[in-house]
Amino acid sequence: MLKPSSNEKRTACKILLGLILAVGFSWAQPASVPSTQTPAEILWDSWGVPHIYAPTDTSLFKAFGWAQMRTHGKLLLHLYALARGRGAEFYGPDDLASDRSVRLMGLYSIAQKWYAQQTPEFRADLDAFAEGINLYAKDHRQELDPGALKVLPVDGVDVVAHGIRWIWRFMADHANIRSSLPSDDLPGSNGWAIGPSHSADGHAMLLANPHVPWDGDRMFLEAQLSGPDYQAYGATCPGFPVLLIAFNETLGWTNTSNTINPCTLYALIPDGQGYRFEGRHRAFAQRIEKIKILQSGGTFKTEDFKVRASLQGPVFENQGKLFALRNVGLQCGSFAGGLEESWKMGQAHNLKEFQAALRMMQHPFGNVIYADAEGNIFLFDGGLVPKKGGGDTGFWSRPVPGDTASALWTDYWDYDSLPHALDPPSGWVQNSNSAPWFMTLPFLDWRRYSEDMADPTAFPSFREQRGLRMLTESSKISFDQMVADKFSTRSELADRVVGDLVKAARARGGETLRAAADVLSAWDRQTEANSRGAVLFEAWANKAFASEWPLSVPFDPGHFLETPRGFAYPGREAQFLEDAAKEVVTKYGRMDVAWGEVHRYKLGNFDFPGNEGSPSLGIFRSVWYWKPAGPNRTAAAGGDSFIAAVEFSKPLKAQVLLPYGNTSDPDSPHYGDQLELDAQKKLRPAWFYRKDVEAHTVERSLIPADGIRVEKP
Repeated sequence: MLKPSSNEKRTACKILLGLILAVGFSWAQPASVPSTQTPAEILWDSWGVPHIYAPTDTSLFKAFGWAQMRTHGKLLLHLYALARGRGAEFYGPDDLASDRSVRLMGLYSIAQKWYAQQTPEFRADLDAFAEGINLYAKDHRQELDPGALKVLPVDGVDVVAHGIRWIWRFMADHANIRSSLPSDDLPGSNGWAIGPSHSADGHAMLLANPHVPWDGDRMFLEAQLSGPDYQAYGATCPGFPVLLIAFNETLGWTNTSNTINPCTLYALIPDGQGYRFEGRHRAFAQRIEKIKILQSGGTFKTEDFKVRASLQGPVFENQGKLFALRNVGLQCGSFAGGLEESWKMGQAHNLKEFQAALRMMQHPFGNVIYADAEGNIFLFDGGLVPKKGGGDTGFWSRPVPGDTASALWTDYWDYDSLPHALDPPSGWVQNSNSAPWFMTLPFLDWRRYSEDMADPTAFPSFREQRGLRMLTESSKISFDQMVADKFSTRSELADRVVGDLVKAARARGGETLRAAADVLSAWDRQTEANSRGAVLFEAWANKAFASEWPLSVPFDPGHFLETPRGFAYPGREAQFLEDAAKEVVTKYGRMDVAWGEVHRYKLGNFDFPGNEGSPSLGIFRSVWYWKPAGPNRTAAAGGDSFIAAVEFSKPLKAQVLLPYGNTSDPDSPHYGDQLELDAQKKLRPAWFYRKDVEAHTVERSLIPADGIRVEKP
C-alpha cells in the first residue's frame, strides 16, 4: 500500500486475482554409526519441540514424519489432500477452488514425474517420511477426522506434490496473482547476517524473522534433527520433510521473499476453438478433469472441469477475455530437486559446500541469508528468474501479447548472474523483501544486472529502511542489541512524516485537528501496548496511502534514511487526519486510545495486549491484525513467526521463539503457549546441546522398524 502503482498494474492484478478466485489456487553423536535396527529417538522438550536423533537418514525422515503427525496431523493430511487436487472429495466444497487450481496447473501430475526424478537415496528418504506419517496415523486413528482418514495412506509423491503446491502458491502471491491481502502485508520476512567486523564480540551472527500467517500451510513448526551427517536446529512448514530455516555449530541460514516475478500473464487472441500465434491458428491442448465433491449428506457430486493449455501455459477466461499463465518453474524450468537442495544446505559444513547446494538452482524464489562460525556472511538473491528479452518491469506486470513468439520466454538466469554479496565491507547483509540492490552498503549497482531481477526504480520499504537504520546507527552490534532491534516497534514512517502532519494540522486549525496534533506530538512513535497515538496514526496512514502516493520528495539512495518524505498536498493530509480522528473517537471513545487495547494477541485461552505494528507503518516487528477480538478490536493473525537469533560463538549461543506454539492442535497444551513470551518481547533458549535437551525432556519416543514406543523420562 505504500508503493505507487499504475491503473494498468491494478487491472492486471485484478485479472490474475480473478483467475485464482475462479479456479482456486554438544551434539552427542556416537563414535560409530549404530545398526540400522537401532531405533530413532525423539526427545520432546517442555515447549513441545521434538529433538530427533537417528542412526540413518531414512530413520531420521521416518521419525520426522511421525513427529509432524503428532503436532500437526489433521492439518498435514488436509494439505496432502489439497496437493492431490482432491480436497473437495475428502473435505467438501470449500476446497473446490483449490482443487481446480491444482488441476489447472497439473501440479499432481508434475509431482509424479518429479518424484521419479529424485536420486534413489533421497527418494527413499521421502518414502520414509511418508512411512512415519502412516505409522503415526495407524496408531492414533481416534485423533483424526473422517476426511483425514480418507487421505491415508500417503506416499512420497504426496510429499513432493505438497511442496509443489506450497511453492506455487507462494510464487503466485508474490507475483500479485493470488492475494486477498493488502500488498504490503503479503507474507514476507526480515533477515540479517552480521559479520565479525560489525559484531561486538567478534562472532558472526544470524537473525531469522519470517513473517507468515499463524495458521494453515505456512505456519512454522520447530524441530532439531540429528543424523549421521546432518545436525541442525530450525523450522519448517507442516508436510515438509526438511528444515527450511536452520542453524548448527558451523553455519546457519534464513530466507526472505524477494522481488523476482516468476509468472507472466499472456493475453490470447481467440481463433475458433483455439488461439492465434504468429499469425496462425493454434489448437489448445485439452483434457477433462473429473472432480468429486463431498456433499453434506455424505454423497458426492462430480464436476467435469475443462483444462486447456497454450504454448505459454494453462489457459483461463476472465470477463470474456482469454489468458494464459506461464510460471518459470512449471512451464519452463524445474524445481524437482528443491527439497533435496534444502537437505544439502543443512548437510553443508562450510561456505563452499553450502554454495554448492545453492548452485543446484532448485529453489524457484527467495533470498538466502547466511552466516558461519568462520566469520563469513552471505546473501544470495536466488530463484528462477525468466530471461524476458526486452520490456521493463511495468510491461511484464501487465498482460503481455500472447500472439507473438517475441514475448514467450524459454530460459532463466543462471546462479552467477543473480545478485549476491559475500563478506561486504559494511560487515552486514540484510533483506526485508525489497529489491536486492539494498542488501548491504555500498548499495549494489542495479545496472550490473538485468531488469528481470527487480524494478530499478524501486526503493526499500519503510520497514526495510528501519532495519537499515538500526544496522547503521551502531558501529558494533552485540547479540543482546540484535535481539532488542528485532523487537523494535518504532515506526520509520512516523519519524518521517509526523512533524509535517502535525504542522499541517495546526495550520488548518479546528478543534478536532488541534486535539489530533496534540496526540501525535505526545506519541512515542512506537506501537508498544501502552503507546497512545499509534491507533490514530495508523487510521491516517490507511487513508493517506489508500489510492495516491502522498510524499513529494522521492527516494534518494544517497539519503536513504531521509527519503522519501514531505507532503505533496499538506491540506489534504490534514483532512485525512481529521477524518481519521473522528473515526477513532467514534470507535473507541477517545482519540488517544492505547495500541494494546485495540490490538490483541489472542489464541486459545491466551489473550494479551499487542505490541507489534503493521509493516506498512515501517515497523520492523511486524504483525497483521486480521482476526476479530471483540467490538472494534482485532487479534494477530500473522507476521512474526519463527524467530531465531544465533551467535556463532563456542559454545553456540541461540535463542528462538514460535509465538503461536509448536502445534496447530487447539487441544494441545502447546497451542499458544509461547504467546506470553512474545507479548513480553522475550526469546527463549534454543536447547541445542543434548545435555540441555535431556535436562528439559518431558517425554521420549522411540521409532523402531516395527512400531512406536513412548516413555516418560
